[in-house]
Amino acid sequence: MTTPLEPETVEELASAVRSTPQVRVTGEGTKPRLSAGDGTPLSIARLRGISEYDPSEFTFTALAGTPVKEIAATLAERGQYLPFDPMLVESGSTLGGTVAAGLSGPGRFRFGGIRDFILGVRFVDGRGRLLRLGSKVVKSAAGFDLPKFFVGSLGRFGILAELTFKVFPRPASRLTLRLAAGNIQSATRILMEAGNRRWQPEAVDIGPEGKAVYLRLAGPAAAHVGADPGPYVGPGGRWRTTLTSYFER
Repeated sequence: MTTPLEPETVEELASAVRSTPQVRVTGEGTKPRLSAGDGTPLSIARLRGISEYDPSEFTFTALAGTPVKEIAATLAERGQYLPFDPMLVESGSTLGGTVAAGLSGPGRFRFGGIRDFILGVRFVDGRGRLLRLGSKVVKSAAGFDLPKFFVGSLGRFGILAELTFKVFPRPASRLTLRLAAGNIQSATRILMEAGNRRWQPEAVDIGPEGKAVYLRLAGPAAAHVGADPGPYVGPGGRWRTTLTSYFER
């Protein structure tokens, strides 16, 4: 078995690419099917750390191997978060792997996905050159918004080394409703009706086999008092909450 390359700095990453004919990039292995293939394994797991964070500007810059869980904890300390609900956080997903795989969670319904929050990237191309695209500020005249090309690219354009994101203020309170659906057709119908209600869900998701729909509301805690929309009896009718509605504070 080939010993994996494990660079700890951006310069070591560029050097590893220049000295190796073909590499296969991995993070923490939370999405192994997406990182299969030939080449010398190159792990970015040691390329980690938040290099810049300005809460007043709602932006941060971190190395690609930084666990998303670590970033989320840092943002939470200042009342901020990544609204697109990064996937596999508890499993150890990295920031670079999240961008390369293009996986956004249920928060995408209202706020958009990863591509709507990424501002800039530093990456190493196939020649081992360290390049930068985008910027580190929200308002920029940097030209074409090329960092978006890296979302879901799976390493085709280069190896991600460092990324800059914008963030949002974290809601004071959240309320999650679980609605019974029965099948995917009913689940889809509930989602369509949810989109036409007077309150806009912060996130939506469908449970396994379409048997339940999850709607997450967010805002001041007082706004959720009495927010149970009542029994759901079918298309054009009212809502039915089948399990506990609860606050996440």
